[in-house]
Amino acid sequence: MDSQKEALQRIISTLANKNDEIQNFIDTLNHTLKGVQENSSNILSELDEEFDSLYSILDDMKESMINSIKQEQVRKSQELQSQLSQCNNALENSEELLEFATRSLDIKEPEEFSKAARQIKDRVTMASAFRLCLKPKVSDNMTHLMVDFSQERQMLQTLKFLPVPKAPEIDPVECLVADNSVTVAWRMPEEDNKIDHFIMEYRKTNFDGLPRVKDERCWEMIDNIKGTEYTLSGLKFDSKYMNFRVRACNKAVAGDYSEAVTLETKALNFSLDNSSSHLNLKVEDSCVEWDPTGGKGQESKVKGKENKGSGTPSPKRTSVGSRPPAVRGSRDRFTGESYTVLGDTAIESGQHYWEVKAQKDCKSYSVGVAYKTLGKFDQLGKTNTSWCIHVNSWLQNTFAAKHNNKVKALDVPVPEKIGVFCDFDGGQLSFYDAHSKQLLYSFKTKFTQPVLPGFMVWCGGLSLSTGMQVPSAVRTLQKTENGMTGSTSSLNNVTQ
Repeated sequence: MDSQKEALQRIISTLANKNDEIQNFIDTLNHTLKGVQENSSNILSELDEEFDSLYSILDDMKESMINSIKQEQVRKSQELQSQLSQCNNALENSEELLEFATRSLDIKEPEEFSKAARQIKDRVTMASAFRLCLKPKVSDNMTHLMVDFSQERQMLQTLKFLPVPKAPEIDPVECLVADNSVTVAWRMPEEDNKIDHFIMEYRKTNFDGLPRVKDERCWEMIDNIKGTEYTLSGLKFDSKYMNFRVRACNKAVAGDYSEAVTLETKALNFSLDNSSSHLNLKVEDSCVEWDPTGGKGQESKVKGKENKGSGTPSPKRTSVGSRPPAVRGSRDRFTGESYTVLGDTAIESGQHYWEVKAQKDCKSYSVGVAYKTLGKFDQLGKTNTSWCIHVNSWLQNTFAAKHNNKVKALDVPVPEKIGVFCDFDGGQLSFYDAHSKQLLYSFKTKFTQPVLPGFMVWCGGLSLSTGMQVPSAVRTLQKTENGMTGSTSSLNNVTQ
């Protein structure tokens, strides 16, 4: 009976997975069908625009050529009309002189004849008829303005659809995920000199493997990429993976997308645990601010609720580095002078990094980690279950590392933003200037329990940046630092 149930459960599980695959494929088909309809409409619209543009160019060229022919006609007509006018005037003067010469032949008196002959000779010498060019200045030939459209006609007759570029191939080996940036590299399966640019699309996902259509985020697009690689920088890695795909485009058409590639974008994401924070702290996900009046009206209500049960339960928290996640027990709110709030995600293994920025007017704050057993009256750094660096600008300025109620003054400027590196397995907690990556201080220890990011703030506020990879510069510094003596031992000889 039990074996049959197990076999049936396996069959049910197989069928459920197959149904999920088929449903996912149906979603893909529907998505593709919708894309075919939309893209067909777009292509028809673009084709109309291209032909309208071609017609417009031909109309403009025809108008320009007509104007050129008309201008040439006017120029030649003016030249010939001018030459014709000059010839008519010369002919008229020549005919008048011929008539005068003919009459002069009838003169009998020698003296008068000689006088007339001299006049005729002088007038002939000056006559315009003998200075005329009896050749047209321009020809009537207009063939130099004729256009041979045979080549263009042949080109238009051979007009066809531009070949669609082949799908690029993303090379996962050449892709790089580092410093909250992703560099994606691809290549064409064969050389194509008509490619003008590439389009890359990406989206975040928590699913490994091929992208799913259903319940996925929309693709985000980067257009007009001229090279065969692109780097997305300044990302927050708030999902486990990212999908990438690329398509090639020529002047008129875009090709098919490449096979989507999934890259892991592992990073620590956590929020602040409002349920256990001090009542004088106002907490919103990744920000915490001091509120001196925040707890007065609520304190009695909270105490009343606490007296009815075993304590105010915390919301479910996740753990980093293990499966299944460790279960955290409920805890009371921090109280008294422990103006503390913890992160809602426990670190149980691996290397993790986050950054903290204080408001400019913040009087006092601490940044570090603590075991979840930190007492509700305990302050960060004053117990053997917490490690932190502390900044104080009230009355006097101090910057120090704290653990087990021991203090080590730090002779470095307080940075604008502090980077926190936690290597759980290596037993190391380091603090950095988040901008310059200068090492501020390192604790060397052996974590015996899961740790939670911890924060104390008084008169001011802090904001967190999570979803961050361990920066390359920090990894490099850690390799160097691991060869040095740990810093916790120096706190053992210093009292507060």
